[in-house]
Amino acid sequence: MIVMKRFLLIIPAMFLAITLFSQEKPAVDRVVTSAGTAEIHFIGHGTLMININGFVIHIDPVKSSGSYTGAPKADLILVTHEHGDHLDAQLISELRKENTVMLCNAKSATSVPWARIMKPGDSQKVGDVTIEAVYAYNIKNVRQDGQPYHPRGDGNGYIVTIGDKRIYIAGDTENIPEMKALKNIDIAFLPMNLPYTMTPEMVAEAARTIKPKILYPYHFGNTNTGEIVALLKESGIEVRIRNLK
Repeated sequence: MIVMKRFLLIIPAMFLAITLFSQEKPAVDRVVTSAGTAEIHFIGHGTLMININGFVIHIDPVKSSGSYTGAPKADLILVTHEHGDHLDAQLISELRKENTVMLCNAKSATSVPWARIMKPGDSQKVGDVTIEAVYAYNIKNVRQDGQPYHPRGDGNGYIVTIGDKRIYIAGDTENIPEMKALKNIDIAFLPMNLPYTMTPEMVAEAARTIKPKILYPYHFGNTNTGEIVALLKESGIEVRIRNLK
């Protein structure tokens, strides 16, 4: 009887251990900047984390995108817009520390009142990192009532400058005309899923407009990422595919 009880106690522990150790940690790419090496963590979907010399940036943090167990608290939080796969107010409260700064669009600030609102054209510096807000919206992709999934002026994309590197995090957008004004982009995160953002062809057009050195398709759902690789094969743009469905 004692042996049986011990066996029954061991079984749940075994399943717990399997669950804990079977969760894959997000991939990490390292980018050398003049300010140090930036680690880019690919949490999932539209969610990223960047760590530069211990300064932690959480981008669109939501628990539905991946595990935050053991994740460091934020020095800076960037939220592109208020949709549930980009804004998780409860997680933001867990990631917050005394000096955390959150930058977001106006609608997101209604859920996180301590956040600072940015609109396209605004620029702020937090620590040694400069953040510029840019437009992110739909032109072609609309709801049944004719309204865009992401109206112009509602959400933001961001350009994050770390040392000599400029990282463009597009948010939910199409290949909009304002992208023509984006200059000296080293790394671009462009969304690729219908009906909410872009087709691979749209992403390829946007990439050729922006001309980043490295392109990460993200927020791509079930879109075939092989298509964007093929479309940009001769472009000189390095396309990196990470687990960002």
